[in-house]
Amino acid sequence: MPGKVTESEYRALGELRHLIRRFVQEGDVTAKQAGLEPQQYLLLLAIRGLPPGQAATISTLASRLSLRHHSTVELIDRMEAHGYVKRIRGREDRRQVLVSLQPHGARLLEQVVQQRMIELRANGRALVAAISELLEPRPRTFAGKNRRRRGRTVALTR
Repeated sequence: MPGKVTESEYRALGELRHLIRRFVQEGDVTAKQAGLEPQQYLLLLAIRGLPPGQAATISTLASRLSLRHHSTVELIDRMEAHGYVKRIRGREDRRQVLVSLQPHGARLLEQVVQQRMIELRANGRALVAAISELLEPRPRTFAGKNRRRRGRTVALTR
């Protein structure tokens, strides 16, 4: 059974949440400075950042963006009108719609990602520290007691 959450765990989780929100907000600002709405940047990044062998289908992109299918379609419609992305039919399954980056979208994405990498390299250690604080196992004793094992006293841990 998990033990009581410690004060340091509350602080670390609060700090992590703060740092993640700040990172996301800074990304939104960087995207806007490049002429993209935050959702547009996230879609471009989702397309470019897919794992090898995974196709950029509307369903996959909707899942990666945590959007509904129809909202993803509307976003792609707007981005296709700006020349950021292009839809193509799947070769094997013509019902499947794949989304690919157009050169203009790829250039904007590169610009934003370069800036984000600079920001992450400058401030990312704080994120890592907050995560590390939460992932470090902590010794716990149950009900303040130790268990005796073959003549030795052993503190019980998770």
